[in-house]
Amino acid sequence: MNVVFISPHFPPQFFHFVTALRERGVNVLGIGDTPYDSLRHELRESLSEYFFAPNLNDYDALLRATGYLTWRHGRIDRIDSLNETWLEVEARLRQDFHVPGLLPADIARLRTKLGMHDVFKQAGVPHPDGIPVKDAAGVKAFARSVGYPLVLKPDVGVGAARTFKVSSDADVDAALAEPLPGYVAQAFVRGTIVTYDGLVDRDGHIVFRLSHEYSDGVMEVVLEQRDISFWSLKEIPPALETLGRRAVAALGLRERWFHLEFFRLADGSYVALEANLRPPGGYMTDMMNYSCDIDVYRLWTRILTGDDVRDFRYTPRYHVCHAARRATRRYRYSHSELVARLGDALLMHREMPAVFHSAMGNEMYLTRHDSLAATQDAVRLIQATV
Repeated sequence: MNVVFISPHFPPQFFHFVTALRERGVNVLGIGDTPYDSLRHELRESLSEYFFAPNLNDYDALLRATGYLTWRHGRIDRIDSLNETWLEVEARLRQDFHVPGLLPADIARLRTKLGMHDVFKQAGVPHPDGIPVKDAAGVKAFARSVGYPLVLKPDVGVGAARTFKVSSDADVDAALAEPLPGYVAQAFVRGTIVTYDGLVDRDGHIVFRLSHEYSDGVMEVVLEQRDISFWSLKEIPPALETLGRRAVAALGLRERWFHLEFFRLADGSYVALEANLRPPGGYMTDMMNYSCDIDVYRLWTRILTGDDVRDFRYTPRYHVCHAARRATRRYRYSHSELVARLGDALLMHREMPAVFHSAMGNEMYLTRHDSLAATQDAVRLIQATV
């Protein structure tokens, strides 16, 4: 089996997907924008071949690279990156090389905010109303029907990049002083962000799912530079389970990760925020492993290589938490003091890649706890300021 893996070195922990594929006897063919000698040893050892493409946004270069790898190794069976940035690239390469998986038409339908709106609506999953941004008059008319505030965001985007809130007609005029091509306006929803994350097999059956809760909305974290934290839940609330399953079925995914974000409202109901056709971000795949004492990297590989995983069983045993800190803030406890105070609860400490700094901080601490109370105590300890 030949699998082309785009950007196998990033995010940093994704090399585990490649090593897991190699364990299954898969011929893993990497295409990346970092020199081969810069790859970590485990990744180099797991790649049958690596094609250095300095600019992964140059589609013609990727087309030539994939053609070369096909000439060298034969028909390509799968093309993936599991990375939001390269979803469209993957889809185009699949179409051009007749490889199974999501194609450009699927990406256009499932990745845009307006496309998601239609999918959620057809599935009967509550979702904020939205319209394409054409001019200030249209946005103001929309506000009269749903009320302020509104959120203006790119129709295609990840996290809260280039996203902002408008609370009046004057705000709209200021925001649209210059055109915002490719933007949508959505009704602002106030609630706690919770996720419905997991994997479906080749028949679209959910074989693994887990929920995480965020301390703050990503938009607020980015705009106000807050210290975010998020943690895994041992149980998925029944109402979220129902809507999550309904949304996954509507997305029609196969052999695929999903990362769905919902707002939990004050009355306990849920409203879908967006669907992502990839694993959750940051180190959340590692959080899943630590929460359930499993290996989701190997689980994904089993699915991709045709294993029947319908009998896969797991139990979320712990709350695993990512607590972020920023370089611009002075904290009460040093790293060495945190190591001593957290003890065995501390699983991992990492400097975050620069691309994650805005939403996830400059560094993170991963901790594991039996109770939510202990989880929150650890967050307060890590993020306490001077």
